[in-house]
Amino acid sequence: MTPCVRLEARAVLSVAFGIFLLGPGLAAQETRIWPVPEWTRAAPEDHGLDADRLADLVQRIDSDEYRHIHSLLVVRNGHLVLEEYFHGYDPGRLHMQQSVSKSFTSALIGIARDRGDIESVDEPVVDFFPSRRTELARDERRRTMRVEDLLTMRSGTDYHERGSSSPHAQLNRLSRGWDTFILSRPMVRDPGSFFQYDSGGVILLSSLLHARTGMHADDYAARYLFEPLGIEAFNWFENADGHPHTGGGLDLRPRDMARFGLLYLRRGVWNGERVISEEWIDRSFTRHVTFSSPRSNRTEGYGYLWWILPPSPNGGGEQDIYAAMGFRGQFIFVIPEHDMVVVVTAGTRQYRDEVKPIEFLYSHVLPAIGG
Repeated sequence: MTPCVRLEARAVLSVAFGIFLLGPGLAAQETRIWPVPEWTRAAPEDHGLDADRLADLVQRIDSDEYRHIHSLLVVRNGHLVLEEYFHGYDPGRLHMQQSVSKSFTSALIGIARDRGDIESVDEPVVDFFPSRRTELARDERRRTMRVEDLLTMRSGTDYHERGSSSPHAQLNRLSRGWDTFILSRPMVRDPGSFFQYDSGGVILLSSLLHARTGMHADDYAARYLFEPLGIEAFNWFENADGHPHTGGGLDLRPRDMARFGLLYLRRGVWNGERVISEEWIDRSFTRHVTFSSPRSNRTEGYGYLWWILPPSPNGGGEQDIYAAMGFRGQFIFVIPEHDMVVVVTAGTRQYRDEVKPIEFLYSHVLPAIGG
């Protein structure tokens, strides 16, 4: 397998993890600040944040209370107000995204829908494979699987990621033929009826994109997403077919993760140009699936490959928080209510450490507002 290299860096492929309407959160501003080409920096206190509380968080990360954190970035009102790196990491180093890659994949499908490359999220998946349509459509449930079912992890297949013999582990050992493997999975439920964390469906989305455009997801991203945002360096792991692992194979710099978060915070507009439709942002941040939260008395949800978290663990705040999440502690938090983006990268080894960024988002970052 050969990685698609945009900058010299290690290509990392790992499995994903998971359990987990932009509204009036953005303050009215006549002038938007954009990182064109670089981020505008400011002190936290200049944008209503308690610098001492944020400094305490940085000290706790430095002291290893929050272990294995590699970077922490906070953007408010378009300004980079906090940027810290740990354990030898620096701003120029690409970092594994793991399942944060999924939210980028969702953006690509949204752009393809906006451009007319994909007609609708209601299109049947089998229609993207005309040479195999008769064969695939023999199963009535597979015949009714839609693009939206893949975006919301409700494909109805048996694909799961639990253990070394899981379908996901099997796929990661294949050098080619990922789409064939995923399309061959047995149907066990009606599509759209049940959520099961499923990187296979996300990887299949890139096949749909390629079927309609002739472009693999990495090339499509480079032209229609990364170039408009000024993202010049990335890796996207691909198999021997040239098929990028859109479920978890992307590497980016943390500052560019923050650019992506700012794009969604600004409802799909970048420096006055529309990159993704406002409608797609709304759909992505709508709770298509709802869960009982293990962390609060509120519910959490899932949109179009984005997690939806409550404003605070105790029910405070007014508006949900939207998160791209990845295995081993990768996060992009989009917080419209406070015009904020928070980025965390990490290399955690245990689940209790993996979710620490959610913990300190609630214990330190959000309480710093108004300080």
